[in-house]
Parts: sequence; structure tokens; C-alpha cells
Amino acid sequence: MRDLLGAEEFEAYVKSFEEERLYGLRVNTLKISPEEFLKITDLSLKPIPWIRNGFYYEGEERPAKNPHYFAGLYYLQEPSAMTPASLLPVMPGDKVLDLCAAPGGKSTELGAKLKGKGMLVSNDISNSRAKALLKNLELWGIENICVTSEEPAKLKEIFGQFFDKILIDAPCSGEGMFRKDADMVKSYEEHGPEYYAVIQKEIVTQAVDMLVPGGFLLYSTCTFSLCEDEDIIRGVLAEHEDMELISLPLFDGASDGMGLSGCLRLFPHRIKGEGHFMALLRKKQSLDSGEKKKDDTEKEKPLPGELVDFLSLLSKPFDTRRIYIKDETVYYLPESFPKQGKKLRYLRTGLLLGELKKGRFEPAQPLAMVLKPEEFGQTICWNKEDERVIRYLKGETISLKEEEGQRKGWCLICVDGFPLGFAKGSGSTLKNKYYPGWRWQ
Repeated sequence: MRDLLGAEEFEAYVKSFEEERLYGLRVNTLKISPEEFLKITDLSLKPIPWIRNGFYYEGEERPAKNPHYFAGLYYLQEPSAMTPASLLPVMPGDKVLDLCAAPGGKSTELGAKLKGKGMLVSNDISNSRAKALLKNLELWGIENICVTSEEPAKLKEIFGQFFDKILIDAPCSGEGMFRKDADMVKSYEEHGPEYYAVIQKEIVTQAVDMLVPGGFLLYSTCTFSLCEDEDIIRGVLAEHEDMELISLPLFDGASDGMGLSGCLRLFPHRIKGEGHFMALLRKKQSLDSGEKKKDDTEKEKPLPGELVDFLSLLSKPFDTRRIYIKDETVYYLPESFPKQGKKLRYLRTGLLLGELKKGRFEPAQPLAMVLKPEEFGQTICWNKEDERVIRYLKGETISLKEEEGQRKGWCLICVDGFPLGFAKGSGSTLKNKYYPGWRWQ
């Protein structure tokens, strides 16, 4: 680091380790605007200057123990780590791949940018980490997802040249996170930059082959090492003539690449955040890139009567050709889902709608999270201060107040106008259907 920064600035960098780490949250713009969120939250927040929907919060606050967190209104994320997903130019309808996605901080933002259109494939080679990734995506109400746990080479074999946008937050030596996580120092001592550079080069090579002409690839790490950062980008440009570097805009406190202008670096002594590196690449258009896309739309099939009956309770439209039933479990596939994609190992294929059980349909928790209160037949909405909100999130049976009337059948439970999950009404009693794995502990 002394060689990288110079002696004088190195001292400022070392001094930054004496400062307390910073805490951030990012608002889910799929559900609420940052301006509206500030009106309903009781958290003390300050804006992160370079992230439109990002805010600092005080370390003593507990935003993960808040009903708004369980409603998927925000994600807790280190401020500088919010930057990569904010810089990848995702548009609704894109086919997007987050190649090293767990635990989901970047994927949740990419999914929000899609606004329910196109497809987001979120992959992590670790199956256990991919499970946490899945929960975060479903909590955020992102319906057009596919969550996989595959090697990049396997994804390349199945998808080929398919994705419009790819994000690689590559495994790295983690120098930029030493202040936040002391365990990263031990990991660095075991596996230094040279170890990770080999892995990073392999991942990027596979990703380039999955990018369509005209598509964008955002590469990022949370380390400062040249061999893991600018050198990786130089290698891509040298080995792939069809790839070009797109200059990222600098903002107050951000730095240009070192020896490779157009990249972006964040240092903890220059910004209020930890360390990060980013580079945006584009695959040039080729003369034959205007080929016609195959129509993979499934033919309409008759649906089970119990599923049809439940869907009649919703005003949210569903294209029945995209409803996929496997072993009595019902999914809603993304609009861009290719037939060859069914050959992969998925933790989730699209939106989990629910299960068919002996002549009845039971809706799943992820379905509740994508709905708006007005899109369901029976909705019960409490404010955040109502003690029944926490009791519901703990899985308890709930009694309705006299003025709330009697309920029969499926109800959507909401807090401050945002869904939490389902319950089943029986007179003045609500049988709790909140997913056990998500309960308030």
C-alpha cells in the first residue's frame, strides 16, 4: 500500500483504521422511493452522497429488528459495496447475471432496477451462501429471478452468449475490508493477491463469453492489489479484442484507476466507506449480432382448478404460459427464461407461487412479497407500532379487533401498506402462515 499511495498518503490510510467502521442501508426502490421511505422510518439516517438510495445509520441502531426490514424496504450494506450495482447500466427487460452474488447486496439492487421485467440470474458457487442469497431476493419482492449454485463454466455451457449485463464482484484478498472485518486479515495471510488473481481471471474469461454484443460487464473487488484489479482488466482487453473499457464517472472522494484510466477506486481515507475497485467493460457490436431471437414461449396449458381459484383472488396479472408446475410446486418463470436453462441446478426457478395440496392451493411467502395490498382480495394492514406486527412475525396466532370484522380464507398481512406474508382467517382469528425460516428471533 505504501508503494501504491506514496509515503504521505499511506499515513492517512493507516490513520483511517483508527476510525469506527460505517454502517449503511439501501432503500428498495422496487417498493418505495427514498423520499417516501424517509417519511415513514424512525431510523436516524444521513444520505450517502454517491448512492441515490443509500444512507448511513448509527451503529447502535438495530435496523434488522424493524418491521420495515421484514417488509423488504431496505438492505443492510457497507456504503462502498453499494457502488458496483449502481454503476452497471441495467434497464427493465435486460437479461442480467450476477456471477458471484451471495449474500445478495448487489443482486437486490440489480433486481430492483429490472422492475419485474427481463430476468436476473443470481449465482454463487457455495450452496449454503446461495440459500442466504435466495432469502434476500425473495424478501425484496423480486419475482423475475433464477438462483443457481454452479461453476461459471457450467453456466457458460448452458447459456452461451445470452446476457445483456453481467456483474462480477470477484472473490479477492479483501484488503479494502480490513477495518470492517478483522477476519479478512487472517484470510489475506493465508491466501494473498496472487492466489485470487488466478481465480479472477478464470471467472472473467467465462463471463465475457456469456455477454451478448453491445452488453456491459462490471468487474469489482474489495481489494487494492493491482494484480487483482487493473491487471485483470488489462488482461481482458489484451485477450479479447471485442471488449472495450468504458470510463466510469468520478465523484467526490473517488479515484481514477492506477495506470489504467477509466477505472474507479474507493479508499477508506478518501471517502466515508471501505475500499473498492470497479471497471466497466463493453462488448463491441459485431456485424452479425442482429440475429433473430428464438421464441421460447411455452404454449398455454390448462391449470389445476384450485390454482385458478386462488389466482382469481389477485388483480395482479400473470401470464399463464409462464406458470411451471413441478412435483406439485408452482413457479412463475421470468419472461426471458430459456428452455435450455432448465438443465441447471437451481435453488429457485422464478417466483415461487405456492403448492398444490390435496385439492387446495397454498400460497408461498415469496408471492406475498411481490404483491401490493390492493392486488389481493383480503388485506389486513397494521401500523408498525401495533404489537400484533411482531407477534405475526414470530409466527403466533392473531386475534382481530372487533372493528376489523370477521375474516374467512386467505388474507395478506401488511405493515404501513407493505406486505409481510399470508394468514388464513377463521372468524376473528388469523392462523399464521408466515414462513418459519424468516421469523423474528
